[in-house]
Amino acid sequence: MNKILYPRKEDWAKVLERPVNKGEDLEKVCRAVFDEVARDGDEALRKYTWYFDRVKLEGFEVTEEEFEQAEREVQTDLKEAIRLAKENIERFHEAQVPGVSEYVNENGFRCWQEARAIDRVGLYVPGGSAPLFSTVLMLAVPARIAGCREVVVCTPPGRDGRVNPVILWTARFCGVKRVYKVGGIQAIAALTLGTGTIARVDKIFGPGNRFVTAAKQMAGRYGVAIDMPAGPSELMIVADGTACARFVAADLLSQAEHGPDSQVVLVTCVEGLVEEVEKELQKQLEVLPRKAIAEAALKCSKYVVLGDREECVEMANLYAPEHLMLCVEDYMAWVPKIRNAGSVFLGNYSTESAGDYASGTNHTLPTNGYARAYSGVGIDSFMKKVSFQEIRPEGLAYLGKTIEIMADNENLTAHGNAVRIRVETL
Repeated sequence: MNKILYPRKEDWAKVLERPVNKGEDLEKVCRAVFDEVARDGDEALRKYTWYFDRVKLEGFEVTEEEFEQAEREVQTDLKEAIRLAKENIERFHEAQVPGVSEYVNENGFRCWQEARAIDRVGLYVPGGSAPLFSTVLMLAVPARIAGCREVVVCTPPGRDGRVNPVILWTARFCGVKRVYKVGGIQAIAALTLGTGTIARVDKIFGPGNRFVTAAKQMAGRYGVAIDMPAGPSELMIVADGTACARFVAADLLSQAEHGPDSQVVLVTCVEGLVEEVEKELQKQLEVLPRKAIAEAALKCSKYVVLGDREECVEMANLYAPEHLMLCVEDYMAWVPKIRNAGSVFLGNYSTESAGDYASGTNHTLPTNGYARAYSGVGIDSFMKKVSFQEIRPEGLAYLGKTIEIMADNENLTAHGNAVRIRVETL
């Protein structure tokens, strides 16, 4: 990791630069895949599944026999762990269910807003070397609580043409009936455009690599919504002298092992902590099975030493991390000052891994600085709000002149006339 000591504020933006892919033209690649899926449907999915995943498939939908096989293969202790995690995730998200907001005017009209579930949602679950069955929980549970009518999952197949059994078991456990063996850009294109096998959805959810993120952003051009731009994982830890170097190193590695394009950052005003963390990090890295992946991520990661805690908070808000850990003594005093972060973990024992799996908060979060404007996935993500209004005759008489004056001054005469012809009948 790169060590940066007491950088000037005017240099902070450069210090906090995220890894940038300078190789592929992502938009060009995505457009080519989208165009082919639009034209050739399932045949394009077969082509790109072979091209990207090196597996030939005739059918994409997971069969009932495959679900049953997954049921037999998943170990009992893992099933119990998933059950406990699901319970916490359900309770946290059930508390988010919105009520009705109403405004009543005594002069004869009222307006209110009610939440409605999005009808069809597509959930993207990353596979590959780290099949994220936990993402199924994070997306399928709130989708069910919100009341979405149809929930489908797309996830990459392995070289054997199968979906990871834990992903399948978790999907069925969460009430998902349809899972498709499609990953990457082609999965997002299928959910966006529809094919013979996969129907178009209204909104796409789920994290992914830079290709998946670019494809999700392209989906918006075809009228399909997305949860947020959620790309490679990132973590910022703000630590003071009370932080445990061993803990900090473990958390940095927990995110670095996600992928070579992940980024982790340690910010502190205690210079001596950096050396302690570095020693621990190297020690723990040596025994990490995903050492090569973590090492690649660490090349773009940083230790930053600042002058005081106020600067640490300021830098955290500027970076707007997906995950922010506050390994500081009086962490509750820091909470009001945090404006930009996907999810915040307070104190030395609030490891980021808890949020990834089982504490209840959602792990599908905005990355790449989007936490300045986006929230993580929650119940609201699976719903939209519909406004209603009821205007009685006396209410229109009260509002009529106001509406007419405003409409006439915008040169929208028909708007004003729609009021006038009603008022004349009163």
